[in-house]
Amino acid sequence: MKGFMKWVLMGGGVLLVLIVGAIVLIPRFVDVQQYKPMIEELVTEQTGRSFSMGDDIQLSVFPWVGVSLSDLRFGSPKGFENEDMIAVKRFEARLRVIPLLSRQIEVSTFVVDTPRFFLEKAKNKKNNWENIGPVVKSGEKKIPEKQASEKQDEAVGHTDGKLPIDSFSVGKFSIVNGFVSYVDQATGVKNEISDFNLDLTNLSLDKPIGVTLSARLDQNLISLEGVAGPVGKNPGKEDLNFDMTLKALGELSIHFAGKIVQPTGAPQIAVDLEVDPFSPRKLLAGIGQPFPVKTADPKVLDRVSLTVKIEGNAKALSFSRGIIGLDESNLTFLADAKAFDRPDIRFDMVLDSIDLDRYLPPKQKGMTSKQSTEPESAAKKSDQQKKTDYGPLRKLVLDGKIKVGSLKAANVKIQDFLAHITAKNGVINLDPLSLNLYQGSVASKVRLDVRKEMPKTQIALDSKGIQAGPLLKDALEKEIIEGSLSANMTLGMTGESPDMVKKSLAGKGELKFVDGAIVGIDIANTVRNAAAGLGMGETAAAKPRTDFAELKIPFSADQGIVNIPGASLISPLIRLLAMGNANLVAEVLDFRVEPKVVATLKGQGDTKDRSGLSVPLLITGSFDSPKIRPDLKAMIGNGVPDAENIKQMLKTKGAAGSDGNSVEETAKGLLKGFMPSSKN
Repeated sequence: MKGFMKWVLMGGGVLLVLIVGAIVLIPRFVDVQQYKPMIEELVTEQTGRSFSMGDDIQLSVFPWVGVSLSDLRFGSPKGFENEDMIAVKRFEARLRVIPLLSRQIEVSTFVVDTPRFFLEKAKNKKNNWENIGPVVKSGEKKIPEKQASEKQDEAVGHTDGKLPIDSFSVGKFSIVNGFVSYVDQATGVKNEISDFNLDLTNLSLDKPIGVTLSARLDQNLISLEGVAGPVGKNPGKEDLNFDMTLKALGELSIHFAGKIVQPTGAPQIAVDLEVDPFSPRKLLAGIGQPFPVKTADPKVLDRVSLTVKIEGNAKALSFSRGIIGLDESNLTFLADAKAFDRPDIRFDMVLDSIDLDRYLPPKQKGMTSKQSTEPESAAKKSDQQKKTDYGPLRKLVLDGKIKVGSLKAANVKIQDFLAHITAKNGVINLDPLSLNLYQGSVASKVRLDVRKEMPKTQIALDSKGIQAGPLLKDALEKEIIEGSLSANMTLGMTGESPDMVKKSLAGKGELKFVDGAIVGIDIANTVRNAAAGLGMGETAAAKPRTDFAELKIPFSADQGIVNIPGASLISPLIRLLAMGNANLVAEVLDFRVEPKVVATLKGQGDTKDRSGLSVPLLITGSFDSPKIRPDLKAMIGNGVPDAENIKQMLKTKGAAGSDGNSVEETAKGLLKGFMPSSKN
């Protein structure tokens, strides 16, 4: 037994001496340079690209197996500007030997120094990173990728996803001074990532990994810092936690924290995302890019922020606790979306206040009406030639609510805006759509049907108590009519272009103004002046204004023709009746207006002279240039005395109003405020 142990100890000693000798002597006496051509040739054959290494090659065996290489170059195919696709100044890796026996991997150093990637797209649209693979010699057949993958699986063997090691750790993992260049020779586009530095700390399976990354994107600094992991002993099977902060361009800071559940299985994410307030204008200015849109207020889009929680997977996403800050406005929201190929979306949004006019393009000054209509005509032709694809809307499933506390659009001030929008099978409904404005309220329903080639729209509207004077003054910058407005109407139309909508417009409704006035014309005084011109009264100097107790305008529409069967105005001095048609397609008018004096011409309190002269008016012509003239035939037919004098008076004087303008000029000014122009 003693003899046996003696030989065992002697054998072990000899083996130990041999191992130590090999560890010490091999790096000293083995010329690793002789293997350099062999390695270069092998890589070239397997990749089909040129490969070379520098002469500075170092090898260590114990206690760390290490290798250090320099000046590594991996070539591009012929026809590209750069001969190299990848170049690395130095590569170093060191692995501890003894822990390998117990399935533990300990890496002390893994450093890639000054890696440079030159990615190019040639004018023939080929990329220098494509078609990397073994060189096929003459007479040999290239193994299909699928078959090669199957052979690789057979060689490696299938596992249950667990790593064949117990632990893994890296002391230092660094990529230093990296550079990436992308050039598109066809378009001249060139982008660069320079000064790329990456450090990973606590790189292991069972601890969170520290990440520190910095780089310059086209000379603009970006950085990423935080922790991720641990990855666990079953990477991809266990939840991956992360907590990162991304900073870019000296203006943008994004913090995201959460986890990825089963990254390699059916991954799900849960992320808290926070974008600190930043200025999009300063962000683009910092990278030398012009701001893409012009706004009426150059100070808007100067502060944007976002906070939201995102959860979901590849089939569905949900957004909760969302807050978007836009300048002085704040929008809170929640939403979920699923079935992305046939979007099914739910949302609920609440906006405190916003002035939309500040975000619209600035008004162009000095543009003539001809200049402004020519582009519109071109746009009309373009709209008629290009058909809208309603396919996405037919697939859309939508259910959302929008609330806005206060809103200004087109200089109109709105409060308590509420809209509930739903969509399914190509039918989109806004029900209800309600808002308050100018001491009144509006309740509406809108239905858009895009199931067929041409969209159909139906609108029902009911409004009450709206102060028309301030509304029209803000919306049109004109004083046309005052009073409390109530309206109800139902309209239907087919088509998507203005011409198609006008041709198909149909429906009915009524506008009613109470306790108001028509501004810009004094109908009673016009009649008084006509009588004064005939020697039947005195010319009165009154402000051009017609007060009324009620103005009612019923209407109906069919195939683009709006018919007013009997608009009526009730005033202490006069009664007015108007009837006729407005052809929206031809844009022409055909109306008759009959004013009748029912009180004294001298004043409401006077009980004398209770009757007066009725001067019917005919309104014809186009929307842009209406023609207003007295109906002389009707006047003569009604037995008005001195008809020839009336004709002469109207011909020479134009029946001047109190402001010195003729009846026609005054009425035209009023009508242009009411009638839509050919541009609307």
